[in-house]
Amino acid sequence: MEESRSPVVSKKILVPFILITSLFALWGLANDMTNPMVRGFQKVLELSNTQASLVQLAFYGGYFTMAIPAALFVNKFSYKKGVLLGLALYATGALLFWPAAAKESYGFFLAALYILTFGLAFLETTANPYILSMGSEETATRRLNFAQMFNPMGSILGLLIAQNFVLGALQSDDVTEEGVPIYDTLTEAGKAAIRTSDLEIIRNPYVILGVVVIIFFLLISFVKMPQNKSQEAKVNFSDSVKRLWKQPKFAFGVVAQIFYVGAQIMCWTYVYQYAETLEIDAQSAVWYGLAGYIVFLVGRTIGTALMAKIDSGKLLMYFGFGAMLTLLGAIFLPGMLGIYALVFTSFFMSIMFPTIYGIALEGQGEDAKFGAAFLVMAIVGGALLPYLQGYILDLGGFGYEDVTFLGVSEMRFSFILSLLCFLVVALYGRKVYKSYH
Repeated sequence: MEESRSPVVSKKILVPFILITSLFALWGLANDMTNPMVRGFQKVLELSNTQASLVQLAFYGGYFTMAIPAALFVNKFSYKKGVLLGLALYATGALLFWPAAAKESYGFFLAALYILTFGLAFLETTANPYILSMGSEETATRRLNFAQMFNPMGSILGLLIAQNFVLGALQSDDVTEEGVPIYDTLTEAGKAAIRTSDLEIIRNPYVILGVVVIIFFLLISFVKMPQNKSQEAKVNFSDSVKRLWKQPKFAFGVVAQIFYVGAQIMCWTYVYQYAETLEIDAQSAVWYGLAGYIVFLVGRTIGTALMAKIDSGKLLMYFGFGAMLTLLGAIFLPGMLGIYALVFTSFFMSIMFPTIYGIALEGQGEDAKFGAAFLVMAIVGGALLPYLQGYILDLGGFGYEDVTFLGVSEMRFSFILSLLCFLVVALYGRKVYKSYH
């Protein structure tokens, strides 16, 4: 009954809460505006698949590199200063797309993206535990799930910007009536003119985003932000890390987060290739990706509401098993039913990141800032596990239906990896519910 009397957010800190919550949409926008850009860079700059994949390496590399430094910075100063430094790095990286386009340098673009994700790492390492600290511990996981609802809103906006204002406007993607790429037939001078124009198109949304981030920097600078003295106290890094890793709930939480992020990236990345096996063209396949984000947002809304009545560990377990069922459908259901099942997996993924995050940091007090860093570093699962799925897809050749396993193509069978990832998440939820809640 105590939880029901504790407000999720106190009216006294409503404005700071809104400002910090808005940051979740800002980094969701950057994430999902960047993913489709891999294809844009590859076409405009005539890159190999390996070269184009460096965009993702820069992205995940920024997260992995900066999570611990961000936690150390917050430990020395405050959550507010950590947020401000994150916004400053975010804006700097975004604005560097302007000189990168002028130089027409892929390396410059990668450096700009790397710096931008330094900012995102600071924001995720700081904003997540900051939201947890803005109220009672009983409502902390619900509060974080609510804030995280704005992340897929930013993701949807980022995807729409990339598709409609960038990829749809690139001249290097134009084809003749016979389907022959025009860009490939041009002289070097003709390609140079289109390259300059297209790189400016890629540049513009990042520069605009940089200006928006500067506005948020100024707003948060002038607003008085709350402080949670127990969570913002100065602590010894090595002692804190030892305490954290001695706790199975935290250690298992980091492992569960690695597998969850890997599964999410696999389900959202390979939905396009899955659509290709059903003879769905690339432009139409985007709508299945968008549908996944919308289903994700609906799931986050419903899951957050259910959390008021169902223990968070138990709900995580239910959603983990639900995701396994939909992936069995994606693997074995025939025709379009398979891709519908894959899209609906997003419903069950919806609460996983913030719920694992909230549970793992529950009761950590002043150690939460360092615990948050390890949970953000767990995002590296999104770089490692999709590589394994790609390896499965290449077993029979470069196509997606070269060989069969258990009576299905390697494209469908490859989602067994995501299914196993969700089993780990479900087991973590069960462990938490049985042992701690």
